[in-house]
Amino acid sequence: MKKILIIDDEKDLLDTLKDYFQLLGYLVYTAENGCEGLKKLKYEPDLIILDVSMPEMDGFSFCKEIRSHINEPIVFLSAKTDEDSKVEGLAVGGDDYLIKPVSLKELSYRVEAHLRREQRKTVPSKVAFFGNVAIRYDEKKVSVNNQSIPFTKTEFSIIELLSKNSATTFSKDDIYDYLWSYDKDGDSNIITEHIRRVRKKFTDVTDRKLINTVWGQGYKWIG
Repeated sequence: MKKILIIDDEKDLLDTLKDYFQLLGYLVYTAENGCEGLKKLKYEPDLIILDVSMPEMDGFSFCKEIRSHINEPIVFLSAKTDEDSKVEGLAVGGDDYLIKPVSLKELSYRVEAHLRREQRKTVPSKVAFFGNVAIRYDEKKVSVNNQSIPFTKTEFSIIELLSKNSATTFSKDDIYDYLWSYDKDGDSNIITEHIRRVRKKFTDVTDRKLINTVWGQGYKWIG
């Protein structure tokens, strides 16, 4: 089942599109602005339908934020009819630009056409966004504002464990076992230093707090 993420601040249109594409057999996720849309990328949509004029983060800004991290098609659906807007939509990484109001049948045909082209790709993008922080799990890379941050293999493994399980608090022993379960004679206190280094690399480039210390229990991702 192909997954579509639809981002639009018009609630009635959002509901209509969701119902329509669900009837066509798609798994549909929705968001009412770009900031909410960033969080829904964790579901790894196969295609994104994106409005332009939205509060908090508009469509162009959203597209620019994610385009260097994901390859899936982005279809702009906008009330902006001027040529400059169409050009900007494609320039920031959009694959298509449709004008509202649009025929549902035409939109579905465009979606199907883009997804057929995407069948040539065998490896989907696996990326999670936490504000201006992007984590590429498939490439084991982290960037802030599109600037790559150098983490060691061990540091990235800690980031991956915590960020993929944000509802869980992990003790030092938990993290140590995850990293080096084969070495039972090691010292789990080394995790404290690794966490310190990870935090330092993040705080050097962003004010966003990502790893919280839960006193007496361990560490938890709060990005």
